[in-house]
Amino acid sequence: MKTRSTEGSKPAKSPRATNLFCDRVRELRRKKIWSLDELSKASGVSRSMLSQIERNRVNPTVAVAQSIAQAFGVPLGSLVDGAAYAPSLDVIRAADRTYRVRTQTGSEKSSCEIRTLSPLHLEKRVEFYELRFVAGCALRSAPHFTGTRELLTVTQGSLRVTSGRESSELGPGDSAYYHADVPHAIENIGRGPAVAFLIDLYTSL
Repeated sequence: MKTRSTEGSKPAKSPRATNLFCDRVRELRRKKIWSLDELSKASGVSRSMLSQIERNRVNPTVAVAQSIAQAFGVPLGSLVDGAAYAPSLDVIRAADRTYRVRTQTGSEKSSCEIRTLSPLHLEKRVEFYELRFVAGCALRSAPHFTGTRELLTVTQGSLRVTSGRESSELGPGDSAYYHADVPHAIENIGRGPAVAFLIDLYTSL
């Protein structure tokens, strides 16, 4: 699920997890033989921010971390080996803006809010999101990691899901399971807002 990042100041992770994240970003970039400029172009995160992340001088927001993970084609959780730090009970509060990302498709009037509902240290093969679309909003994504599947359930409004060359229209209560390792999109085709829940399943990891 490709999103446009914002380089906010709220921390996405604990300091120890942030250290792991910074090391992992540097490692993956070198494996791909990418320059900082190339990673910046692929992720939408500024070169200066990436440089600070790799030098462990900044604690990136969830929005930035998610954009970097998507540029590498890996699940967000795989950038942080948080198993050792996972509490027995982890709560994401509704009012916590740290886990919210707002994307834009042309103008502020056609924005979509993505809320991460799964902790970063959750099982790396699963990511859980709440999506809120205004009229005209669309999330268009490049292929994710090979084997990735998505499960989308609509709770309000009308959405069109496209996976590769196939598409289907969904209403409240409808669900779609589809390949996300091909170009795919979720579009609000109604006149009002739409709400859906999305699960990313990284089946080949």
